[in-house]
Amino acid sequence: MSADGPLSPLKALDLAARMLEANGFTVVARNERGDSLYLKRPDGPWHLRVSNHPRTAKQRSRRTDILASLIIDGPRSPERLRILVAEAVRNFQGALARKGDQASADGSRK
Repeated sequence: MSADGPLSPLKALDLAARMLEANGFTVVARNERGDSLYLKRPDGPWHLRVSNHPRTAKQRSRRTDILASLIIDGPRSPERLRILVAEAVRNFQGALARKGDQASADGSRK
C-alpha cells in the first residue's frame, strides 16, 4: 500500500481528527470502542462527531449538541479524507450559522 493508498477506517478516523485539530477543533471525547470521536472548538458548546457509523434517531435526539458528523465507514485515502474533512467543517459552520440565526430570531421576538 502506498503512502496515499487507502487507510483502514480506524486509521482514517485518527487522521481525520488530526486534520480537524488543524482547523481549530479539539478531541474532547472518544467512545470505549474508539470508533467515535467528539470534537469541539474552544469558543462554543457545539460538537462535530467523527465515527465509522451514523447516529441513530435516539442518539440524535439525546445529543442535540452535535452539529455535524463525518462518517468514515470504510477505507479512505488521505486525499479523500481531506475532502470529507473540508465538507464536515463547512457543514459544522453552516449549522453553527443556523443556530445563530435561530438565536437572533428568538431574541427579536421578545
